[in-house]
Amino acid sequence: QVQLLESGGRLVQAGGSLRLSCVASGRTLSSYFMGWFRQAPGKQREFVAVISRSGASTYYSEPLKGRFTISRDNAKNTVYLQMNNLTSGDTAVYTCAADRDAFGTTANDFDYWGQGTQVTVSS
Repeated sequence: QVQLLESGGRLVQAGGSLRLSCVASGRTLSSYFMGWFRQAPGKQREFVAVISRSGASTYYSEPLKGRFTISRDNAKNTVYLQMNNLTSGDTAVYTCAADRDAFGTTANDFDYWGQGTQVTVSS
């Protein structure tokens, strides 16, 4: 079993950038496909991005493509989410998740979840 801990969320002005981190413990991160999801107040959890075990393949929610970049450093057991040109619409709790088996894009595909980190974008 893997434990996931996110960090990097904070209050940022619109137009700014943030990089979120997700550190894994308990199992080596390279065993998992890794994803990021977000949930805004009053809204359902939303898929953001997923990355393959090696990092060679990525997939993004279409509206976020071009502004968000997922990456990983397996040697550091860490996955990142770089977010640029942030808007108030990006305000949410961002959570990383691990998938043992496949390149998933829905919450049901993922097996392990972190607690999330709050990102607040002020306009």
